[in-house]
Amino acid sequence: MYEPIRTKSVHTTADAADFPHRTREEELDIQLAGHLAALLAVTDELGLGPAGDRIAEQVARLRGAPPARHAGLTEAAPAALHRRAHALAGRALVVAASRADTAAAILAAERMDAHAAAADAAATPSRLVGAH
Repeated sequence: MYEPIRTKSVHTTADAADFPHRTREEELDIQLAGHLAALLAVTDELGLGPAGDRIAEQVARLRGAPPARHAGLTEAAPAALHRRAHALAGRALVVAASRADTAAAILAAERMDAHAAAADAAATPSRLVGAH
């Protein structure tokens, strides 16, 4: 009486073989590499070569290839760049901690401390001793 359905319904779930799946660890690696790459860009803009080299090593470890490095200057104030770098390092620290990546977590925590201190120093006006 009724003709059977010959095509797949749009409501059927996709077969697992239809698209690749990533593991949680792979997704966290991608996130961490992205946060560190963004931190690297700000670090390079600030001209912090040795710190940038350490971050680039971690990005290369996570991605399997060295990151492209160029300082795209934004003309932002150093204090703003340090605040941005501090926030990026914080995001990297959260992801590194969730994937138990000790090396990246230590690096991110060190960069957070360095950028917090630099942002505080840039925000505090220096006073000359004996000036009125």
